[in-house]
Amino acid sequence: MAEIKFEIEKEIGTISESPKGWSKELNLISWNGKEAKYDLRDWAPEHEKMGKGVTLSIEELRKLKELLNNINI
Repeated sequence: MAEIKFEIEKEIGTISESPKGWSKELNLISWNGKEAKYDLRDWAPEHEKMGKGVTLSIEELRKLKELLNNINI
């Protein structure tokens, strides 16, 4: 399996943290040298391991924001 390379260009924020120290974060990440996208996933401390996540373009992030704004919480 090919190694996945990533560069966290901007740490936007942490949504939650588990008792084991993993945190759910929103970051701007470049995957394998490609254009950076917004990424929501779980990370181990120091970003040495990652869980499954969702990667969104700016257009997809804007649409998600619009959908979330319409939720009556």
